[in-house]
Amino acid sequence: MELSIIILNYNTKKLLQQCLEGLKSLQLPYGYEIIVVDNASKDGSVEFLLALEKQISGLKVILNKKNLGYAAGNNQGIKISSGKYLLILNPDVVVHGDSIIKLCQFMETYQDAAICGPKLLNPDRSIQFSCRKFPKWYTPILRRTPLGIFAKKALRDYLMIDYDHSQARPVDWLLGACLLARRQAMDKVGLMDEKFFLYFEDIDWCRRFHQSGWQVYYVPEAEMVHFHQRLSAGHIFSPAGRAHIASWIKYLWKWKGRGLPNP
Repeated sequence: MELSIIILNYNTKKLLQQCLEGLKSLQLPYGYEIIVVDNASKDGSVEFLLALEKQISGLKVILNKKNLGYAAGNNQGIKISSGKYLLILNPDVVVHGDSIIKLCQFMETYQDAAICGPKLLNPDRSIQFSCRKFPKWYTPILRRTPLGIFAKKALRDYLMIDYDHSQARPVDWLLGACLLARRQAMDKVGLMDEKFFLYFEDIDWCRRFHQSGWQVYYVPEAEMVHFHQRLSAGHIFSPAGRAHIASWIKYLWKWKGRGLPNP
């Protein structure tokens, strides 16, 4: 099988419906499977998926009894997948046209690519800055506190705001909302690190691919709409804020002194 599409859902039933509707309308020229993992949603997602599983042949559904987090949930889908390529897709992403085909074609052309990702657009079609440089130890502080107003250049550099987003190129890492991964590379590097419950697992995964000699590419020819909500931008003591800080500390500890760019 050429492609496995893995969607991790947590209390986003309406967005999940929208995402699956978009996938259903695609005309992919190769075999693919869709795997949906639900992290113990309480918004009717479970009932929706159980009904959908009976309607769509080949759809695989995993229903967790508790929220296992982003990395562990996606890993569950990866473990039962069989595709040559793995599309890690958030339910708040709407796929249009031939964007998936373009990503797969890119991977076929660039054999050094372990991961590639599309140009993500906001619902108003403005660009989301989804390709980024590896964070410095102080980057989350600048992004989460008023100190950021004194370091606008550093934040623009981190978010690659001044980069020409019409050009494909290797990058440090890509936002985990949509990642196309090569199974051959993943078999060597491993699954996502489940020590990260939420946030930094995408940075860590990309960094491990770089460490093993693979590349990560931004592919703007493929476009998708991302209904992004930056939960980590909330109050520092909110659940998302605490998860972000915990993952940040784990990331710093894991990569301390590892000798890669922008440590």
